[in-house]
Amino acid sequence: MRAAVVRSQGKVLVEDVDVDEPAADEVLIRTVAAGVCRSDLSLVNGSLPPPPPIVLGHESSGIVERVGSGVSYLTPGDHVVTCLSLFCGRCEYCLTGHAALCDRSALPLRRAADRPRLSQHGQALPQMVGLASFGEKLLVHENSVVKIRDDMPLEAAALLGCGVTTGLGAVLHTAKVPAGATVAVIGCGGVGLSAIQGARISGAGRIIAIDKSAPRLQLARQLGATDVVDATADDVVDAVRELTGGGVEYSFEVVGGTTTAEQAFAMLRPGGTATVVGLSFGSDMIRVPGELLRAERKLQGSLMGSASFRIMIPRYVDLYLQHRLKLDEVVTARYPLERINDALSSATRAEGARSIVVFDGADGQGGGGTP
Repeated sequence: MRAAVVRSQGKVLVEDVDVDEPAADEVLIRTVAAGVCRSDLSLVNGSLPPPPPIVLGHESSGIVERVGSGVSYLTPGDHVVTCLSLFCGRCEYCLTGHAALCDRSALPLRRAADRPRLSQHGQALPQMVGLASFGEKLLVHENSVVKIRDDMPLEAAALLGCGVTTGLGAVLHTAKVPAGATVAVIGCGGVGLSAIQGARISGAGRIIAIDKSAPRLQLARQLGATDVVDATADDVVDAVRELTGGGVEYSFEVVGGTTTAEQAFAMLRPGGTATVVGLSFGSDMIRVPGELLRAERKLQGSLMGSASFRIMIPRYVDLYLQHRLKLDEVVTARYPLERINDALSSATRAEGARSIVVFDGADGQGGGGTP
C-alpha cells in the first residue's frame, strides 16, 4: 500500500509500505478518509514523540476487509471509525466507564519480536498512536475501532475519531454543561468548533467563540456561537466579562497554551468551571490566582472527551443524521494522499477548520472543496 511516512523532522514522503495479515485480535481496514489534525503536525515537527520514521495519521474512517480469528465484534464490509483511545476492556477505568483513561497494560499487543504490522524491506515501521491513518490500509487492534451505520457518509465520519469526540465530549461528558448555561470556547479549529456544537446541543443559553481568525469566528456563528470575540483586537477576559456581566459558568481552552488556559480560568464567574482540552507538550505551568480559587472556581482537564468511544461515536452519528451535529461545514478542504504535505500545511493556516485526506474508492459524500 501507499502511506505517508515521516522520514525526518519536517519531512513527509508518500512511500510503498508492506502490511501484515491481521493477528487474532486485529482488523484490516480499507481507508476511505482521514482528518488532518494539529497533533499530526506536532509529530512531524518533533514536538510529539515518537521520533521518525513513522507512518502518520490518527483520525480515520473506512471499510473492514479482513478480521483476525478472535474478532467477533466486526465482519468484512462493516463501516467503521478508528479512534486513538485504544482500550483493554478489563481494567478499573474501563469497567467503571472511563475507557479514555485506560493505560492498555492488559492488552496483549504485538511485541518487538513479533512480525510488524507495517514494514519496509523487512524493517518495522511504527504507527502513529497505533493507527497510521494516512495509509491506504489500516491494520489495527479491534479495540481501536467502532462500527457505525452504513448510511453515515464516511468522509464526515472520519472526523469523529478524534476532533469531534474530543470537543463534543469535553462539553457533554467532562463538564456536563446544562441547558441555559453561559459558555466560552477559546480556539475555533476543528476541536473548538465541536465544543461550540456541543454547547449548542446541550442547550447552552449563551455561547461565546474566541479566536484570532475572522473566517473561523464566522463559521463558529454558523455552528452555534451567539457571540464572538476577536482575540487580536480585544482583551479576551475583559470582553467575556463584559458580555456576560461578570463571567461565564463554563469555559473551554482548545488551543494548548498556558496563556489561554489562564484566560479560560480568569473569565469564569464564581462557581464556574474551566476545562482544558488543548494538548500541551511542554512543561510550562498554569498559574491560578488564589483569590479566584476562593470563589469556588474549578480548573480541570479533559482527555478524548471523557467518553467511551464505542458508546458515544454511534450516538454522534445519529446526531449528524438528525442534522443536529454539523460535520460537512467543518471540512474546508479535501486532498488526495499524494498531496499530504499540502494537507498538513493547510492545518497551519487559520482560514479553515479541518482538512481531510480522501483515498481512492471514497464514497464521495460530505462537504468541503478541493483547493
